[in-house]
Amino acid sequence: MKQLIQNIKSGETTLEEVPVPMVREGCVLIQTAQSLVSLGTERMLVRFGKSNYLQKARQQPEKVKEVLNKVKTDGVKATSKAVFNKLNQPLPLGYCNVGKVVAVGKGVEDFKIGDRVASNGPHAEVVCVPKNLAAKIPENVSYDEACFTVIGAIGLQGIRLLNPTLGETIVVYGLGLIGLIACDLLLANGCRVIGIEFDEEKCKIAQKKGVTIINPKKGTDPIHFVEEYTQGIGVDGVLITASSESNDIIHQAAQITRKRGKVVLVGVIGLQLNRSDFYKKEITFQVSCSYGPGRYDENYEIKGNDYPIEYVRWTEKRNFECVLEALGTKKLEVSALITEKVSFTEYDKIYTNIENSKSIASILTYDDAKPSLQNDILISDTTLKAQKGVVGIIGAGNFTNAVILPHLKKLKIPLKYIASSSGLSATLSAKRFKIQKATTDYKKILEDKEIDAVFITTRHNSHASMVLKALEAEKNVFVEKPLAVTADELAKIIKKYNEKKNIVCVGFNRRFAPFSQKVKSLLGDTSTVPLNISITVNAGYIPSDVWVQSMEQGGRIIGEACHFIDLATFFTGSKIKAVFMNGLGENPKVNTDNASISLSYANGSNVVINYFSNGSKLYSKERIEIFTQQKTILIDNWRTLSTFGFSNNIRKKTAQNKGHFELLSAWISNYKQGKPIISFEEIVNTTNATFAALKSLEKGNKIAL
Repeated sequence: MKQLIQNIKSGETTLEEVPVPMVREGCVLIQTAQSLVSLGTERMLVRFGKSNYLQKARQQPEKVKEVLNKVKTDGVKATSKAVFNKLNQPLPLGYCNVGKVVAVGKGVEDFKIGDRVASNGPHAEVVCVPKNLAAKIPENVSYDEACFTVIGAIGLQGIRLLNPTLGETIVVYGLGLIGLIACDLLLANGCRVIGIEFDEEKCKIAQKKGVTIINPKKGTDPIHFVEEYTQGIGVDGVLITASSESNDIIHQAAQITRKRGKVVLVGVIGLQLNRSDFYKKEITFQVSCSYGPGRYDENYEIKGNDYPIEYVRWTEKRNFECVLEALGTKKLEVSALITEKVSFTEYDKIYTNIENSKSIASILTYDDAKPSLQNDILISDTTLKAQKGVVGIIGAGNFTNAVILPHLKKLKIPLKYIASSSGLSATLSAKRFKIQKATTDYKKILEDKEIDAVFITTRHNSHASMVLKALEAEKNVFVEKPLAVTADELAKIIKKYNEKKNIVCVGFNRRFAPFSQKVKSLLGDTSTVPLNISITVNAGYIPSDVWVQSMEQGGRIIGEACHFIDLATFFTGSKIKAVFMNGLGENPKVNTDNASISLSYANGSNVVINYFSNGSKLYSKERIEIFTQQKTILIDNWRTLSTFGFSNNIRKKTAQNKGHFELLSAWISNYKQGKPIISFEEIVNTTNATFAALKSLEKGNKIAL
């Protein structure tokens, strides 16, 4: 199938051939009939993409600060790689999609095959959308009209925050697509509506709907006009749907609003607020979040958990349904807003000159013929010559593209498949790294007899099940940490491993870093020489609602701290026999990311791992100190190595190297010979230690392994 994407590095808009997404649990698969181009949003993306690096930096000053901080801690080389990799990730365009359901995922009861639906799916021939981001289209609503569902919900949510009542006067500042729809909805709500817009054609459309127009371009002063219109009272509310860098809009909005009135921002404008504008009148200012309650809430959007209607009357899905009902009753009239309808394959008629487009609503139309639901596509027909060592990759996210694939390419590893749930990221990765096939069905990788090694780089909670399936398919497995997020998952993996005996490796790269290898050689045989090791991880703050913090994903201790437990095991040359973890605060949560983990080893070594998220970004992210026999070794952020008490002390500084390439090189070489590079027993010991750490926090005592 085809999908429209935007390259944020070059600004180029292209139509990509990608595999059809698999219908996921809680989702519906939709064959697209039409999709609406959100000219405001998509124009901003195109403009950003076409700007040079300096212009991009000026548009995102907060990102520039992050980059500068990263340079200070990680160095220029590591930072440059991260920035350019981020810019190399194209974005799917579009979020106003209509079509027919062609497949229904597990747990979906509200939809059936053949239903006409509106959703926030992108510009693509087939889209997979969670059930709470789709709504059935009434029989008396055409696809042309239903295309406006999502964009209408954005305007509707802004109106709900204004909470206007019958007879109130509301200003809509900016009569683009959202603004014009908002005018209709406000008029249907019994409000008097004033529209402020510089484009005369848009003013004429609004005027025909019954909107009182102010066009500052014609010399009308909005402040004076509103003062006369409302007899000095001011308007009850202002809905800002404009897109502008100017701070004048927010200033004018406050000036024309009555005492204790409301200003709601839906668009994107300059926000240098003048305190006195709002202070004197006690004006309420609020920013509207997209389609409504539920937006960006994973429990609602991804897991499909609805908010009870008695507590949250209008969710984003219910806003979709409300807009569709308004379209059906003709309270919302959108036919006059359609400027053009263009075939999907001729998308460039819209995007080539999108910066100067005077269109209000542009609609992409799709071929009526049912597209192939093929979930894998051939990217390169290059013959794979290797008899052994052919690799398939499950997961095409940022880490895969930034770290795994560049190193595998450097190692000249034959790559046959790469899989991702959407198909787009897999396709783009396959093209970039010359991988033979892209797919949305990772099971095809497991079924392929030519593939003997599988890389798993997906979200943490999927690792265990994929490892089990890969072992069942008799594949060698490289899985990014963690191996499992529960003890039950680990037990199943151990059982399957003992049955199949394929090589299983977890991506514990730090033990393979050049500094780690040098330290190990300096320490010599430590199996009978106990070490004191202190590892400080300045992990950085991550909001609690980010997926990595969820205990379904294992949290940061299971998901990330395992790296440093493995590193300590490597240095000590021993096994962990007991774990104690203490968290920050009086009642730390189980998913804490501010904790001290104490590890007791069989050879008497004592290790403390301080995993903290509350430190400064300017401080080193990782610092390892080893004390033994009147000697001390320090690794600082994988950039400097210092030794103290040796006959020839080392003071070495290099570019940051955490051992990813060395790990992959060693694993590829060894698994072909049937030899592990990290013993499975050590991997299990490390994984069990992370589970014991959380149990220790809960029980308040040391946990023996």
